[in-house]
Order: sequence, then C-alpha cells, then structure tokens
Amino acid sequence: MGKIGREIVQYDLKQLIELLNKALADEWLAYVQYWNGAKVVVGPMRTVVAGELEEHAGEELEHAGMLVERIIQLGGTPILTPSEWMSKTNCGYEAPTDPFVVPILKQNIKGEQCAIKTYTAIIEKIKGKDPITTHIIYKILADEVEHEEDLEAIMVDIEAAKKFYD
Repeated sequence: MGKIGREIVQYDLKQLIELLNKALADEWLAYVQYWNGAKVVVGPMRTVVAGELEEHAGEELEHAGMLVERIIQLGGTPILTPSEWMSKTNCGYEAPTDPFVVPILKQNIKGEQCAIKTYTAIIEKIKGKDPITTHIIYKILADEVEHEEDLEAIMVDIEAAKKFYD
C-alpha cells in the first residue's frame, strides 16, 4: 500500500494488523474444519451437508485471501504457520471427531457465530477509522451471517425429517 493509503488509516497499524491476523487464523482454521467435516460427514442428508461444507470451505479460503492482501497493503506480514493459527485464533478449531451430521453442523454453527461476533467487534473498533478494511470486514461478515443461516436451515430440515419418521 502506498504512503497516502496508509496515512488515511486512523487506527494504530500494528494493532490493526494484529486484529486482521487473528481473523486470518480463524479463517484458515474454519477452512480446515469445513473441509475435514465435508470429507467425513455421515448420516441423513450427508450429500447436502458435505456440499454445503465444501462451499463454505471455499468461501473461508477467499476470506483468508482478502485478509492476507489487506495485511500486506498495511505493511504487515500475515501469519504463515498452523501453529500461529492455533495461538492467535479467536474461535478455535474443533476436529470433526464425531462425523454424524448433527454434531458437524453444530460445530460449524458455533464457529460461524464466533466469526460473526469477531467481525462485529472489529467493525466497532475501526469504523470511521479505516474505510478500506471496514469494507472488507463487512463483506466477510455478510458471508458469515449467510453461512450461519445455511447451516441452521439444514438443522431445521434434519429435525423436521426426524419428527416425520418418528
């Protein structure tokens, strides 16, 4: 990023880069969690769930790319190793040790809810202080809200089917 591009940021650049790196850790771990879940998921609506998880994994990877680009524009270095992801994460990582659809969906809903809270908090800190980063974070936040809705809708369908067959 150019000199003037950095000067328009009215927030401590070091702190902003740290916030973005923590969000980047979350995105990498969300990508891995979704990808792993899509591969091991079993149970009713498995193909629908796996497809949704794979789609979300791709979107989490896109978010990671957006964050990396912005960190570099701000003069920072993105975190580069899985150990850094684990040490900096806001939302953590839950391995899909129970591959049944319901626990997998619950894990990922929990992750999306954490992401929504994380991005909302970032916006509150930087709103009016960095229009470029704010725009990026709003875009990611909108996707995370959509992910939560998608996963909750599948849970509702599974619960409805369970009642139907009981």
